[in-house]
Amino acid sequence: MAEPEVLVLRAAGTNCNEETAYAFELAGAKTRQIHVNRLKENSKILDDFGAVVIPGGFSYGDDIAAGSVLALELDHALGDSLRRLLSRGGLVLGICNGFQVLMRSGLLPGPEASGASLSASLIDNESHRYIDRWVNLRSEHDHSHFLRAGLDLELPVAHAEGRFVVASDQDVKALEAGRRVALRYLGQKAGEAAGFPANPNGSLNDIAGLSDASGQVLGLMPHPERFLFDWQHPQWTRRASDAKTASSKNAQGEGFQIFENAVRYLAS
Repeated sequence: MAEPEVLVLRAAGTNCNEETAYAFELAGAKTRQIHVNRLKENSKILDDFGAVVIPGGFSYGDDIAAGSVLALELDHALGDSLRRLLSRGGLVLGICNGFQVLMRSGLLPGPEASGASLSASLIDNESHRYIDRWVNLRSEHDHSHFLRAGLDLELPVAHAEGRFVVASDQDVKALEAGRRVALRYLGQKAGEAAGFPANPNGSLNDIAGLSDASGQVLGLMPHPERFLFDWQHPQWTRRASDAKTASSKNAQGEGFQIFENAVRYLAS
């Protein structure tokens, strides 16, 4: 079976593209890193790929609002090509700044399956500070093709605009009912709201990641590409279950599962 092909999008200010491309290659995909300007010249390039990834960074310096300029480019120049990708079963992933881009382009939250529109955004952290720390997360269902129900992850976050908000109570109710909340920040006790610092940005309902109605589009604030190997965790020797794991440079980190699930879906 041919290896799935993944396009890793680049733009001025993107800085996590190499790690993200490596993560997909480690999971068994072929990747190409392409600058958005080249895609604007020939958007049909997207037709050659099974997935598009918008990695983290500070696209265009976040000079207007995080991800806004790149979101405009995607919407106006590449919107039709991205819709074709999704119509043939492809995937779209946005990590951190990429999540912000997806939200501001309208690919997320996207309409409900019924066609009703939803309104949500990512705004400044409640602390009004840039947050860089590790957080605990849970995927409560398998609606997203990138995740599995009951998957617990610990991943790093690094952002200043990651607080998820909605326009109305009806919007968040629709997202929850449609199983669109892909990842949630976890508190120390089951069933309790995470609160700061477990929820690093003050996101509504502890929402850390969001899926579209089809499960093909995923945006998340944490960085799975920064935890591909167990030794990338700051306490990896203490977390190791035995001496063999502690000495292995190939033990998988928890972020790898997201890329592995995506490649498995694309190859099926």
